[in-house]
Order: sequence, then structure tokens, then C-alpha cells
Amino acid sequence: MTHGAAQILAALQTTSGQSQSGEALSSLLGVSRNQVWKHIEALRALGYAIDGVAGGGYQLRACPDRLHAEQITPGLRTQWLARHYHYFPEIDSTNRVAFELARQGAPHGTTVVAEAQTQGRGRLQRSFFSPANENLYTSIVLRPNLTLDRAATTVLTAAVAVAETIRDTLHHTLPTHPASEAAVTIKWPNDVLLRGLKTSGILMELQAEATRVGFLILGIGVNLNTPREKFPDEFRDSATSLASHCGQSIQRVRFAQVLYNTLEEVFDLHFEAGFSALRPRFEALFQMPGTQVTISNAGEREIDGIVQELADDGALVVQTANGKRLRILAGDVRVRQSSANRNRTF
Repeated sequence: MTHGAAQILAALQTTSGQSQSGEALSSLLGVSRNQVWKHIEALRALGYAIDGVAGGGYQLRACPDRLHAEQITPGLRTQWLARHYHYFPEIDSTNRVAFELARQGAPHGTTVVAEAQTQGRGRLQRSFFSPANENLYTSIVLRPNLTLDRAATTVLTAAVAVAETIRDTLHHTLPTHPASEAAVTIKWPNDVLLRGLKTSGILMELQAEATRVGFLILGIGVNLNTPREKFPDEFRDSATSLASHCGQSIQRVRFAQVLYNTLEEVFDLHFEAGFSALRPRFEALFQMPGTQVTISNAGEREIDGIVQELADDGALVVQTANGKRLRILAGDVRVRQSSANRNRTF
């Protein structure tokens, strides 16, 4: 969106339900009325419903559910997150772009958003299904004052924000069915689930300076409106979207606004007071203790055990069959089917 089109959109949004004359818009931008008309046509091409009003005025009737900064910014309460905002109709990976921006000096809170990704990435080099104009794909540059040993819990902190935003969205979409909020859980270390099906993944990458964090890139993908039947075969049985869960489409702009507001709140808490300040909120969403799991990529062999708890540094504590307690710092966790696990929701 050009700067001129953005200015016109902002002017039309401030007088929602009323028309703005072409002359007033021309004066505001310092351009000709013909140029105003060209900007209006450009906005219409992007999906904005702008009516022409008798006498040469314009009225904004409806906005598309697109994640332009001009749509997102009015609903933000943030001080630093998403205040430097980079929007793309399509890119290979929001994390790659955010990493490059960080290397070039992008400030704390710089946010990258794409309507579609051609090479979306998850943990362990997995792909993240990223169809256009349906979900949220975003990456954030963080420059906290953190030692490397405290970096791992940043992912857990982000998971709290994502899970709470999903819970808020379900309540907003289906206010008469608040019980559906209980379906939201966190699966260590980076997945948010709905009734046991993955609806969000989080990818953290970092650059270190000696023993401290230089910068972090937090990539978040949330399945909002993609129907389950559109997921690739390898994901269909294990993933879902909010729309598939509740039977209604999700307002992506509102979801992004709530998520960014919540992310700034939890990141500020985490960076200032440590993960302990957020631990009660995490544990309210964490139903894994007592479940039987198999963990791979946690060394050279798979580990079977029962989840005991989450350690203060974010490690997963698992007890094996011989009674040994292990601290798992990284790995792929699969919940094993058992009579103890069948009634759980992750």
C-alpha cells in the first residue's frame, strides 16, 4: 500500500459511516483530485469497499480481512511491539526476513507479517503449511537483556500469549459456549492445541554475543481459517484451525491485535521478572504432567517416560521406567496412547 493510499484510508477510517469529499482529501494530501481518485482505485483493488457519494465524496463501507499495518495499528495498545511493521502479500519465510532485518539493526519489536509463505518453517526443519489470506504468519525481532540460559523460556512465554489469545478468540466468537475455552492447551515446548490437535507452532532462532542474547526471532504461525480438509495428508489427522473447531470464520485482524497486545505484556514480564512471573499462567494451560510420552532428538536414542513437571529453566522433567528422572531441554515429544491419556485434551 502506498503512503498516499494509506493516508486516504486513515482519513476514511476516522469518519466511518460518513463521506469525505474529494476536495477535502486532496487538501489533506496536497495532491490533485485525480491523484486522490487513483489512490481510491488502488484501495478498491486491495479489497476495500469504498462507495462514491454524490457530489464527489467517498465513504468507506467495509475493509478486507487483510493484515495491513493500517488495519492492525488502530487496535494496538503496545509501546514497542509491531510499531515497526513489515507487511508482505507473500514471502518465503517471515522468520528469514525478520532475521535479515535484525542483522541490519532492526529495533526491538520489529514485526514481519505475510499473507502467505512459500517456505514456512517449523521446528526440526519441518515445513509449516501457509496458504494465502487464511491464517496468521508473523515473526518478531526481540532484543532482550538476557543470558543464553534464560532464552529457552521465551518460547514458553510466547506459547502463553498464543494460547490465551486463542482462548479469548473462542470466547469472542462463541460467547454462549465458554466451555470451549477449556479445549486450549500447550504441548511442550512450542505447540498450542485445540482438543489435542495442533493449531499453532512457534519457532525461535537467535544470535548470541558470548554468553548473552544478541537478538531473538520469534516466529508464530496460527491456523485460523483453513478448513481441516485442506490440510496436506501428513497434517490432517494432527492439526486443526480455529474456524474448523468453532464452525465460524475468525477475524484475523482482531486476532493479530489481541495477540500483539498480549505478547508485549508477557514479554515485558518475562524479560523483567523471569519466567516465574508467568509460570502460573503457563501451568493453567499445561496438562502434560502424568502423561506417557516418547521423546526423540533428545540425544541419540528415543526416551520413553512419564512427564513429571516443567523445570524453572523450561526443561521438561520425565521419569523413565527404571525410575530415573531426566531433564529434556530439546526434542520432539509424542504423547503415547494409554488408558491414563485417553481423556486428556492435548
